[in-house]
Formats: sequence, structure tokens, C-alpha cells
Amino acid sequence: MQNTPTPALLAAPHTPRTRCLAAWAALALALSSASAAINWYVPNPDYSIARNWNERILEGIRMDTPHPPGQARNLFSFSVCMYDAWAAYDANAVGFVYRGKHTAPDVAAARREAISYAMYRMMLERHAFSRTATNQAVRNPEFMSLLGYDPENVSRDTSTPAGVGNSVYDAVSAYFLEDGSRQSAGTPFPTANPPVAYPDYPVGHPRRYVFVNGMMDPFRSGTMDTNNNNSLLDVNKWQRLIVAGSIDQNGFPQNPLQGYLGAQWLWVRSFSLSRTDENQPWIDPGPPPYLGTDRHQEFLDNLVEVIRASSELTTQDGVMVDISPASIGDNTLGANDGHGYTANPLTGQPYVPNNVLRGDFTRALTEFWADGPTSETPPGHWNSIANHVSDDMTSFRIGGAGPEVNRLEWDVKLYFSLNAAVFDAGCAAWSVKRHYNGWRPISAIRYCGGHGQSSDPTLPSYHTNGLPLVADLIELVTEATVTSGRHAGLTPGKIALLSWPGQPEFPAEQTSGVKWVHAEDWMTYQKKTFVTPGFPGYISGHSTFSRAAAEALTGITGSKWFPHGLGTYTLPALVNEAGPTQPVTLQWASYYDAADQVGLSRIWGGIHPPADDVSGRRVGAQVGQTAWALAQKYFDGTVADSEIHLDSRPLADGNVELRYTAVRGLFYTIHSAANVNGPYSAGDTTKALEASIASTNAPADPQKFFRVSSSLAP
Repeated sequence: MQNTPTPALLAAPHTPRTRCLAAWAALALALSSASAAINWYVPNPDYSIARNWNERILEGIRMDTPHPPGQARNLFSFSVCMYDAWAAYDANAVGFVYRGKHTAPDVAAARREAISYAMYRMMLERHAFSRTATNQAVRNPEFMSLLGYDPENVSRDTSTPAGVGNSVYDAVSAYFLEDGSRQSAGTPFPTANPPVAYPDYPVGHPRRYVFVNGMMDPFRSGTMDTNNNNSLLDVNKWQRLIVAGSIDQNGFPQNPLQGYLGAQWLWVRSFSLSRTDENQPWIDPGPPPYLGTDRHQEFLDNLVEVIRASSELTTQDGVMVDISPASIGDNTLGANDGHGYTANPLTGQPYVPNNVLRGDFTRALTEFWADGPTSETPPGHWNSIANHVSDDMTSFRIGGAGPEVNRLEWDVKLYFSLNAAVFDAGCAAWSVKRHYNGWRPISAIRYCGGHGQSSDPTLPSYHTNGLPLVADLIELVTEATVTSGRHAGLTPGKIALLSWPGQPEFPAEQTSGVKWVHAEDWMTYQKKTFVTPGFPGYISGHSTFSRAAAEALTGITGSKWFPHGLGTYTLPALVNEAGPTQPVTLQWASYYDAADQVGLSRIWGGIHPPADDVSGRRVGAQVGQTAWALAQKYFDGTVADSEIHLDSRPLADGNVELRYTAVRGLFYTIHSAANVNGPYSAGDTTKALEASIASTNAPADPQKFFRVSSSLAP
């Protein structure tokens, strides 16, 4: 049973500090020339205040060291600031963290100001831990000035929009500071010397990650370390790399020896996900295939598919493919069984074929979704896509139905629901990564290839853990194949793979193509300063983020289709090597089609096997649907009426454990009675920080009945 939500308190009317749009535009124009010199984003007066802040968020991400789950958390935190500041001036919407209600003579102006102050304060906090903290510290107050607001206004007087915004920040910051991410390792903001954000737990802590395998130098044969010692103790577990001259995806020098990015994310508090054991994944897709188990063959099949994808990273084979929605898309969830669409579902017209060289498509697709230099990471990438989707829409209706809303309301609710989904996707994916500690293809392919071939016991180099032989893809090197030139320069008895051999010395002018290489030297389609990410493979974060984002976009737009039934992006140049031979225009009919191609891009890139992708898509779908369902309840004000499921079980000591479902941030009270009809007496009220709450009760009577109520305030 739920209580009626507590009526929101209205603050006294006030006179806001209004800003003329024309004056704002003039100020932006006056400062744009100075900002353009360093390519800073200048607010666009045609955008909503939320869109302008979102562009500033993405700018900051591109300048930072990539941390996909961390940036997803930032995006959601920023989105909560915007949404809660907007909802503070709405009679029905419920804020996620801040629940105060306020009035203003000019609500539109008050919202712009409150959103800006909440965002500004949160950016000061989060950018203090950025790799470019000094630049960001200069830029943030300048951005506020561009918008026409005083960055020195720290008032918490909620009779003013600035005070509302600053108060929203206080509440949102406090909520996320202790969410398990170790944002600042427990150091509150501000501090004179901000620590590195998101560190693992200290040595000796039971939650600290312990490496199973030693490091691998990818520029030595096999899975060797820098001393040429085999350091792969368990092929079924992740092996970190040591990469000389390591540079992250945004161009910052890195420690050559990888750590584990997001090792603690198993314990980060999510938005909408629920579990009863904090040490288990939020959503458990089951383990990946392992070598030497009943899924041995599946493990090898996954390696074959990654090698096959690598063999397709060339235009020299002349293979042409149609990459339009006429031929690609319409997959069932977790499969690649679609064959496109007979017609555009929105226009009724057939899709125009888009024929390109397969090697151009595979490389362009991989680099587009890899989020390479100036990376927004996948969560930011989907924010950018969402902005383009919104720009192509002609009307805005939440969920595709109901009354039309203005662009500010649309943007605020879009960012909240989208970034709730990608934040939860990061929590879900990284919890699975930590739980299973899954292998990466570069270690597995080199390990199995180094053992030999597993197809024919009568041939040389046979081993049950070897790679299967596949004609024109995975072959046994012999004296004859070397002499004939097919495997020129390779060693007889070893296994040869037809693959991309690694980044050329001068990638701006040279193309590697594909060639026969020793299996122990197999390389990912990545920059030689990066090679593969610093965390376990299973499940694919890209696949999980992308499917969750696709679900959120489908939910809020009311349709799975891109506007006009076609989303496009043209990639004119590559980074890993020269190319493509001509610009490649990627095309998708639906958000799901785009998300599926993200997963495929990671296979072509050598980062993930199909098992990582498929499971990531399925987890992402569940995450996105769950996040969207909960977000709507905040929008329409019904979140306090969410259904509560209550279960009980006897404990060995005679007590009773009650467990009930909850919505984080709401307040719950357990009521008990000796008789089912009551009367019931209320116990203590608890603020829910998890979605499954356990409470132990010692019954004083032979039988006792319980019920739980919820409310927005204690």
C-alpha cells in the first residue's frame, strides 16, 4: 500500500533576473572570435538552455581521459541537475533528487537560470577531476558569462532562480558522492588538490581487484610480457597489456601498464536496476564461453569469427556490399538475422542502395563507433545522436503521444531518460565485467594459435586447444606453402591467419591491408598506442550502452525509427590508416539497427568476440526498457505510486526478514499489526538508496502482518 504523495511546498513568488535573448546572442557573438581560437563551444541562441549545456558537456568529455562508465555517470548527474531544476517549476513532475517546488513571474526565464546554476556548480565539481582541469576551470565561468549569468553568485536563497539552481546542485552532488563510484576516493569537493577520480579500492581491501594473469606486450609474439615470459595463466580470464608509448583515445599519454578502468563499478548505485546481492551483476547473462569446458567449441568458434572479421579489413579483395537499410537491419534481439526492409516504413518508398567496398565499410564503421580521437565515449556519442534526432523532428511529444511540449521540456526529459539508460548500462555492463573477468580476443587468439591447430590429429601442430583450420583464413604453414609464396616469410609448423597486420608506420599515407601473419602476432584494428581497452571484455560495453540508448530513444520518441526513416553519418577519412577509398555514408533505419552495428564494429575492431556483443545487446535492452519505464513516472508525477512487492522469510534465529521493492530516493515505512485487518502501527521511515530493501523484524506475537507505504518526503 502506498501513501498519497506529500503536496509539494511552493516558495514565495519573486522577481527573476531576466535576460534578453538578443542581448545573449550579442554577447555570444562578441566573445566567439576569442573562443574560436581554441575551438571552445559558444552557446547557440537558437538552442534551449539544456541543449547548450549538453553541448558543453560533450565538449568537456572530448577533452578528458575516456572513462565510459564514469562519463555515463557524469552525463546522468548533469541530466538530473537539468531535470530537477526544470521540475522545480512544474506542478506535476517529481524531481529525482531535489523535490522543492517554486514559482516565478517568468517561469521560462527562471528555469533557464536555475538550470544554468545547477549545471555550472556540477561542472565545477566534476571538471576538477578532469585531465584538463585547468582549462575547464577557466572555461566554465566564461561559459556562464556567455549565457548572461554571474558565476560568482553562490546564493542558496530559493526565492531566486540562482538559489534554486545552486540548491539543486547541493542535493544532486550529495546523492552521487556516496554512490560507490569512488568519484574522489571520499574527498569532498572542493579541495585544493583533487585526487584522481574513480580509483580502485586500496591494497588489502576485499573489493580491490586482483589480476589473475600477468601483463602482455602486444608487440612480442604470443602472450609474453616484456621479459619474454609467458604471462597468461588462465586464458579464460582477462589479461592486461603493457603498451610502450601508450596514448589514450583523446591523445593523453598513459601509464604503459594498464590498470582496470572501473574495477569498483560492480558496487555503483544504479538508477532503476534491482538486485538482492550487491556482489552479483545487476543483470546476469550467464558466463561467456570458456576454453576446456562444455562450451569449448563455442569459444573457438568465437575466435574464428573475430579472425574472419579481421580478414575483411581490406579493399584489395574488391568485395562490394550494400550498406543501406534495403539490405542491412531488422535483426531480432541478440542476432544478426535481418535482411533490411522492403521499403522505408515512414515514407513507403524503397531505400536507395548504398554500394561500397566492404573494406571501406568495415573500417569506417569500426572507427566511427570506436570513439577514437576526441572521443565522446559511447554514452556521449549517443547524446550527440539524440541531438541530431531532435533537430530532425518537427514536433515534440513525450513518448510520441499526448500534448506537444516546447524544446526545453523535450531536451530536459530526453537527456534525463537517455542518460539514465546509459548510466544504468554502464553499471550493468561493468558489473558483469567484474563478475566474470572475461577474456579479450588478442590473448585468446594468440594463446590458441600458439598451441597449433585443433582440426586434424594427423597433421602437424595438433592440439585440442589449437585454432580450427579454415581454408583461406586459418591455415597450417608448411615448407610447401612458404616456398610457393602463400605464407612467405612465415615459419613451417606455425598457424597463419589472414588478418590486418597492425597499424602502418605512417598511417596518414599508408594502408596495411590484410596479409598472412603468425597467429601469435595477431593484432586488433586499433592504433598501436592503444591496442585494446584496459578492462575485461565480457560483456561489450559498446553493445550494452547502445542498445540501452536505442530503447530510451524509442521510448521517448514513441518510435524506433530515425526521423524520416533514415539516420546517416558520412565518414570522409580514417585514423588507423589511410582511407577510405571514398567517403562512406553509414545508414540506419532504426535506433536498433544503429545499436546492432555498434556491436559489430567491435568485432571488426578485434575488441570483442560475438558472445560479448550478443549478451551486451540483450542486457542493454532490459536496461533501457527499465530506465524508460521509471523515468516516465517522474515525468507524470506517479513515481510515489509505484507498486511495492513485499516478501518475507523466516530466519534461523527466529526473526523474520522482510524484503520489498523500492524506488531510490523515496521514503518507505513498514507498518505491522497482529491482525490482518489492523490496526497497523508505523515503524521507522527509511530513505531508499537501493531498489530492493531488506529489514529484519523480531515478531513478538505468534503471528504478525506487515505492509509498506511510500512517500516523496519523510
